[in-house]
Amino acid sequence: MWSGDSVRTAGLGLSAVARSFARERERWTLWSPVFIGIGIATYFSLDREPVIWLGPMLLGIACVVLIWGRYRQFLVLFAAAGALLALGFSAAQIRTLQTAAPVLERSYGPKTISGRVLKVEAFSNATRVTLDQVSLVGITPEDTPHRIRIRLRATDRPRIGSYIKVYGKLLPPSRPAAPGAFDFQRHAWYLKLGAVGFAFGGAERTENGNLTESDRAGLWIAKLRQRIATRIRVALPGNTGAVAAALVTGDRSAIPRDVMSAMRDSGLAHLLAISGLHMGLVAAILFFGLRLLLASNETLALRYPIKKFAALAALTGGLAYLILTGATIPTQRAFLMTGLVLLAVILDRTAISLRLVALAATVILMIAPESLLSASFQMSFAAVVSLVAVYESGRPFSGIGADKTRKRIALYVTGVAITTIVAGLATGIFAMYHFGRVAHFGLAANLFAVPITAFWIMPAAVLAMVLMPLGLEGFALAPMGWGIDAVVGIARYVAELPNAISLVPAMPMFGLGAAAIGGLWLCLWRRRWRYLGIMGVAFAIATVFVNSGPDILVSADGHLMAVRTGDGRLSMSTTRREKRTARTWLSRAGQGEAGNWLAEVTTLRCDSVACIYRPENNVVALVNDPRALAEDCLRADVVVSSVPVRGRCPAARLVVDRFDLWRWGSHAIWLEEGRPEVTTVADIQGDRPWSTKRRPSRKPINNGAKAQSAFLVP
Repeated sequence: MWSGDSVRTAGLGLSAVARSFARERERWTLWSPVFIGIGIATYFSLDREPVIWLGPMLLGIACVVLIWGRYRQFLVLFAAAGALLALGFSAAQIRTLQTAAPVLERSYGPKTISGRVLKVEAFSNATRVTLDQVSLVGITPEDTPHRIRIRLRATDRPRIGSYIKVYGKLLPPSRPAAPGAFDFQRHAWYLKLGAVGFAFGGAERTENGNLTESDRAGLWIAKLRQRIATRIRVALPGNTGAVAAALVTGDRSAIPRDVMSAMRDSGLAHLLAISGLHMGLVAAILFFGLRLLLASNETLALRYPIKKFAALAALTGGLAYLILTGATIPTQRAFLMTGLVLLAVILDRTAISLRLVALAATVILMIAPESLLSASFQMSFAAVVSLVAVYESGRPFSGIGADKTRKRIALYVTGVAITTIVAGLATGIFAMYHFGRVAHFGLAANLFAVPITAFWIMPAAVLAMVLMPLGLEGFALAPMGWGIDAVVGIARYVAELPNAISLVPAMPMFGLGAAAIGGLWLCLWRRRWRYLGIMGVAFAIATVFVNSGPDILVSADGHLMAVRTGDGRLSMSTTRREKRTARTWLSRAGQGEAGNWLAEVTTLRCDSVACIYRPENNVVALVNDPRALAEDCLRADVVVSSVPVRGRCPAARLVVDRFDLWRWGSHAIWLEEGRPEVTTVADIQGDRPWSTKRRPSRKPINNGAKAQSAFLVP
């Protein structure tokens, strides 16, 4: 029972919170996209697809309550929050239905595959093309995927819009490599990508099909992007041209892996992704350049609003840059933010504010709700919200002196330092969640690389685009290449410093949610209670270190297994197969590499047919040959088999066999005392439109029977 003093203290605390909330009235609307995002996150967190009328019904109920309780302030607030939640939920439902397209259910081929080239990605060792208008031998048009992705030889570079035919093999989009890992099936669903695969031999050009006007426009833009990227790489061969093409067209496929790794480990990877920085620089170069040009004419400067003319031109240039770079979700976000700023200049309004950020977030979430789950959306908006919140306060520059020259230098140095620190802190947690690493020297690298990008590389890129129709782009691309070489050199130097990065284990989903809510609480409110948000961020960081990883991991085909050694590291059964899956496991474990377990795991004994793993008081049989099952089923507490288990395992409390892996995907097993716990990819994915349909209903089994569904024996 609570004492009277406790009740009074709680009452006083609630009263203080209510007063603070009421005083922040002008900030309430900033939370609109947050509630829309929570509604979207709720939709994606469900383990099965909801009925289509659920979202609209909840939205209708919230609107009725909103109208009925319009004179009751707190009821209105709760109803408005509910309406926004339902709006986000409904938007995600509708988007899922809109992007529904056939998905290949099983492997196809090797057979003939034909289609129209929609996208070409030129990697250093291969070419990857995306095809639409696909035709597959033996599959009806109704069951044929709308889009597929095929890997070709590096020498094959088909033109966008051409029709090709290859002899190859297709597979359904792959499941996550581990429970909670990146879900490529969901990602592919919203791209209408129904299959991925590779070709045997070269691609053969075929006759063109019929094109609609919209097809012609889209293909013309794609061809233009391809031609520009090719001309840039011809003028700037090697790594330099690959990076330059990425900055101009958004195509990063040709950037070598070592350059990408150096940029990532030095904290400069954001310079390669078309984001607010690039869009803002393009718009700023056009805005200030044209304004300076118009201001040189006294008549124009005195009689016409040249500032608005320059803003309109910059807006047009930003739109062209958006189209040229493929109009991806991050680029759309960047253009929307930049466009709102320029529109505010045209309308004589405040150019940058959290209201504009909230509006941009709302538009993006309503157009593409699935972007909420992407690293680019989370990191870009985290950086923008935190920076605008800091600069709105005006405190970063309050102590800068009055001398004009020194003030400008101090403003620049302070601005770059504060921007890097604030953006780095804001995006750091999201980088930990998605990539499992933290770059320690990002501030130092950005202090040198950002000015080179802003004042050297991007102005040269804009000039190159202006000169390209005249065939004179080489005069601008040459100095652009020098700047790129300098930035890459900085990245390599910083990445090679001792302890340049730290690898961290995967953060649980609830930790990411706590970080997001805590960070928003800190940025969106103005009064001192905002600092309560630090608790959410601290809790999120703590979850990284208290979240215990699984003791055993098994891939979906059973060819790769991993066990946890005595020092907490993962050791793999092989380092030669399923390298992508192994990299995902190591990244989520916060490890850089793993050796073969025969040399590292002292509690493991293996022969040609199975291994026996003895962590603490458990006996685990890791079987790869059916001959080992008769003996291991009599002595092991847990049996993990890459082959089917057709008989009984009397001693085992958990049995996972080849059929379970096929149905449920990769398994993660925790060896709790007396009762092991298991989580599968299917448990995390649920029964959703994009997930693999291989799941019969789970049923409890009797002790000693085969666990067809990896169900724990009670």
